[in-house]
Amino acid sequence: MGLTHVKVKITNPANPRKFADLSFLVDSGAAYSVVPSTMLKRLGIRPTSKRTFILADGSEVERQMGNALFRLNGNEGASPVIFGQKDDSTLLGVVSLEALGLILDPLKRELRALPMVLGASLSR
Repeated sequence: MGLTHVKVKITNPANPRKFADLSFLVDSGAAYSVVPSTMLKRLGIRPTSKRTFILADGSEVERQMGNALFRLNGNEGASPVIFGQKDDSTLLGVVSLEALGLILDPLKRELRALPMVLGASLSR
């Protein structure tokens, strides 16, 4: 299996003039995106919560979380983001992908439009 990397613009939702272009590894197994803490702080994005995450080796780590605006190929979406630490990879997770209206094609290892389904009301 190959890896999929994409360039994404992340922006401070409260101040869209503060942005950065970053290369992300698309990780369809990760719920949340990870951005280096130093970058988020430079953009003025502040932590709003802390969560505990389980690493592949079973150990637990605590990370701060905040919110960022993601832009990719004309798509834009707001998403929670993990404040990455020194050895954390910069990842684009599923929540951010869905906010962008995208999905990872697991066979071609490329992003494509997420089918948008809206349930109809039964009380017509």
